[in-house]
Amino acid sequence: MPDTLPETVRIAAGQFIMGADDGEEDERPAHVVAIDPFEIGVHPVTVAQYARFLRETGHRPPAVHELPLIVATGGRDREHAFRAAAAAYAWVDGLQPEERADHPVTLVRWEDAFAYCQWLTSLLGRPVRLATEAEWEYAARAGSTDRLPWGDALDPSRANFLLNPHDRAAAGTTPVHRYEPNAFGVCDVIGNVWEWVSAWYAADYYTRSPERNPRGPSRGALRVLRGGGWPTSDPKMLTCSYRHKVPPDTYSYSIGFRIACPVD
Repeated sequence: MPDTLPETVRIAAGQFIMGADDGEEDERPAHVVAIDPFEIGVHPVTVAQYARFLRETGHRPPAVHELPLIVATGGRDREHAFRAAAAAYAWVDGLQPEERADHPVTLVRWEDAFAYCQWLTSLLGRPVRLATEAEWEYAARAGSTDRLPWGDALDPSRANFLLNPHDRAAAGTTPVHRYEPNAFGVCDVIGNVWEWVSAWYAADYYTRSPERNPRGPSRGALRVLRGGGWPTSDPKMLTCSYRHKVPPDTYSYSIGFRIACPVD
């Protein structure tokens, strides 16, 4: 049975270039950021790990509940497509999809990820939270200045993403240890699932963010996802610097999360 608590790796303090001057407008300007040491999940939280959280807290299981804003405002066709795509990832009668025990958990909102971190904080007796955007990108880049953790060219042997969007019906999440970790020992930073981070979104945040340990805006209307999920075939959305912004009630079959922990 897969471990029911996430494994973490310690990330040493350092500096890196955050953002990309050749990226989207909200990825600019590229700027130097200093990061204190922290720990981050080796991989996204899995179905089996999330199942323990549900058993011990009674939290609502992943399924199609209230429709997220981006679906509810898209008409019947979008709702039908959303429900059909989510079906394979939904927990029926509160039971986890056993065939996905070692896959990233999906159909989780930002609030669900936050609640998981609060539960794990109580269980472990140490702070557990979502990574900041800066921590996430620092861990994803792993000392590289390339667009991707391994270079500048997409490589389907290194991450789970779609080369052809028409293959979506036959694709899906993959086990979290299928692909090799990056140089910092972190798996699935690109592809498999989009990952919630702690930050609210502001398009101009990089023009005014602190040079050390930026935490993001204290409030906003949108939340940030990082990493690109398995249905992603757009190369720009799979880069270390890409910032995906969505309403905070968003959830889908390609959204998950990983934990982070401060260290002394």
